[in-house]
Amino acid sequence: GWGITNDGTSLIMSDGSNKLYFRDPSTFVLTKTLSVQDPTTGKEVDALNELEFVHGEVLANIWFADKVARIDPVTGNVVGWIDLSGLHPRRSPAARGEDVLNGIAYDKDRDRLWVTGKLWPTLFEIELV
Repeated sequence: GWGITNDGTSLIMSDGSNKLYFRDPSTFVLTKTLSVQDPTTGKEVDALNELEFVHGEVLANIWFADKVARIDPVTGNVVGWIDLSGLHPRRSPAARGEDVLNGIAYDKDRDRLWVTGKLWPTLFEIELV
């Protein structure tokens, strides 16, 4: 999986690894590569997928997990986790495991966050508290 967002200065991209790539939006030149890690476990956070930039943090869903990492774009440290495991409790056997969290959208004008997944019939508006 992969994702792309921007922080107003750079394009920020994922490629399914534990890396975030920052690129100049005019030239597409790579300006920074950041490894993402969870300081509470000391481990790298792999499978970064869909991205959004919200309130100074990069939000990244973790491929095949019902959670979103809140990432500091300066250090690469996970500063928190958003647990979305209760949103889609009934998995479809016909989906063969592909009905996973896979979509994050942020409405900056109204400060709203939306999530959904592959083969999910519903789009959820969530509030971070």
